[in-house]
Amino acid sequence: MRKVIYSLIIVAALLIAIGFLYKDTIERLSRVNSLFEPQNIVENFQDADEHFPTTDIPPASSPLILPIKLGFDFPETFTHQGKDYKSQDFIKETSTEGLLVIQADTIRHEAYTLGLEQGEKHISWSMSKSFIGTLVGIAVEQGKLQLTDEVTTILSDFKGTGYEGVTVEDLLEMRSGVRFDEDYGDFNSDINRFGRAFAMGTSYRDFAKSLENEVPPGSRCRYVSIDTQVLGFLLTESMGKSLTQLLQEYIWDPMGMEHSAGWIVDNEGFEMALGGMTASLRDFAKLGLLYLNKGQLNGQRIVSADWVTRATSRHPDQLADRSQLGYGYQWWVPSNDTGDFMMVGIYDQFVYVHPAKQLIIAKLSADHRFKTQGSALKAQHISFFQEVAKNI
Repeated sequence: MRKVIYSLIIVAALLIAIGFLYKDTIERLSRVNSLFEPQNIVENFQDADEHFPTTDIPPASSPLILPIKLGFDFPETFTHQGKDYKSQDFIKETSTEGLLVIQADTIRHEAYTLGLEQGEKHISWSMSKSFIGTLVGIAVEQGKLQLTDEVTTILSDFKGTGYEGVTVEDLLEMRSGVRFDEDYGDFNSDINRFGRAFAMGTSYRDFAKSLENEVPPGSRCRYVSIDTQVLGFLLTESMGKSLTQLLQEYIWDPMGMEHSAGWIVDNEGFEMALGGMTASLRDFAKLGLLYLNKGQLNGQRIVSADWVTRATSRHPDQLADRSQLGYGYQWWVPSNDTGDFMMVGIYDQFVYVHPAKQLIIAKLSADHRFKTQGSALKAQHISFFQEVAKNI
């Protein structure tokens, strides 16, 4: 009996030791598993930098403070797929945490709910991709990257992977041809496999190298988040600096960002380029303002006007799995002729830009319905944004 008791004590001690050693990993896995649950989603989105390892980017030394002239009126209703919706109900029902309207470089509306405060960091999810695309534009203009460069020419460890023969432009346009399922509602989808890898702190690079090619590079436009992650690897290799350093040097400081930002990182310290950036509502909106102003902001040229045009134009065909939208260089382009474009993140994160009306609408949300209604909610947001623009 004593031997049994001693054995149980030893097992218990081992379990306690293992739990102590892997405490952070266990907590992180638990956090990710409940990340999008209705009771947790708001806190998780607002406190991502507290729950996961992140880098830190301080505010610009000379922040750009936009003039404020409040009193913007949203249309009472908007129409989507033949049905009328009340704008204020829609804003509330989509769990909007922050809503900002900038027109003619002036803040016309700014509101925060569900505990989000002005200047507080919030997870961007795939809005990060537009920042990565901008850094690629800067690298191309500096001659550090070329659109025709192949991944394996710069990243030799990607030889023999699904990214063999894929160019920088293929990645920008989501034309890698890599097999990747982006269905957030399917537990076994590739994007959810990545989520579990992220929870364990697994190397983003190793995950990217595990993917296989499905169709020839450049032959199909299909949204693959890991393509942006590979752009991140290319940027750090070609520029010789981390994504955090690049963002601070080429975007955060010269654009005059008001608040601190950061990147979630894996166990190797590499940033989650595809969606791990955290920042404030105002600073997310400023990237839209940069593109509205053709690559200039705060008295500085950040990226060329030509890059802005190419990045925000519909490229040869629509996304095979997102027929209502086109895609440029890490920017979404609605299927109409108004010239509007937008940054988009899961669970209803948006920076919508309508150049003809000099309008930017930035929206941070924690809408737990995205997992089952993501495409429908995205389309409804576009109808709302376009109705706002139409009424100006």
